[in-house]
Amino acid sequence: MTPDTDNQANIATPDNTPQLQAFRAIVESRRSVRRFTDTPIPDDVLADCLRLAMLAPNSSNLQPWEFYVIDNADSRKRAVKNCMNQNAAKTSARLIAVVARTDVWHDHAKQILREYPDTPVPKKVKDYYTKVVAMDFLRGPANVVSVAKWSAIQVVRRIKGPIKSPYYTFEDTKNWATNNTALAAENLMLALRAHGFDSCPMGGFDEPAMKRLLKLGDDHHIVMMIGAGERADNGVYNTQFRFDQTQFVHYV
Repeated sequence: MTPDTDNQANIATPDNTPQLQAFRAIVESRRSVRRFTDTPIPDDVLADCLRLAMLAPNSSNLQPWEFYVIDNADSRKRAVKNCMNQNAAKTSARLIAVVARTDVWHDHAKQILREYPDTPVPKKVKDYYTKVVAMDFLRGPANVVSVAKWSAIQVVRRIKGPIKSPYYTFEDTKNWATNNTALAAENLMLALRAHGFDSCPMGGFDEPAMKRLLKLGDDHHIVMMIGAGERADNGVYNTQFRFDQTQFVHYV
């Protein structure tokens, strides 16, 4: 299934012309769909959606995400079971695990310098990825580096003023990775909608069992499972509503 060609042209415009109408239509028509038809998602469509997912904003372009498309019949059956046999998983055309990585920042920092599009790589870029990023994430044995970082940050705040807190603990790094990966997941779901398909992000799954199925390690964290496909007539369970905007938006 493909989107309306006019909307597709609007969305694909490469210049900076605002595309509010097309964007609004995508966001407002996106729903968490629980039942899908038998219509498949073509491989090229899914590949484009994943490409768009990876254009999501992320801290220092370190891209701490992975996407596991579960197509193997046996693996899919087990994955659906791990999702408690939810209809959104069971009827999906594609089932995708969106995974955050807490162990790739160092390798990705080096890869950025190898693949940096401007040559020679500016010194400030080299310094950022070899020094600043390293100090941001390094914890050391028994968090000894984190203790030193914490003391140094307090001194800098007193002398120079505001400064970003580095990552002191594993939980800090995990929050960083999952926050960035969630941004990519939203891009993926909106891209699917732009292509005329739908999705359902699922937090209800057995993560240890899913990690065993996908052969993931301790530094892999499944942020969500996404079921994707063409919306069935009975795919949306409830009328959409949100609380009043004034409850959540504060001007200070």
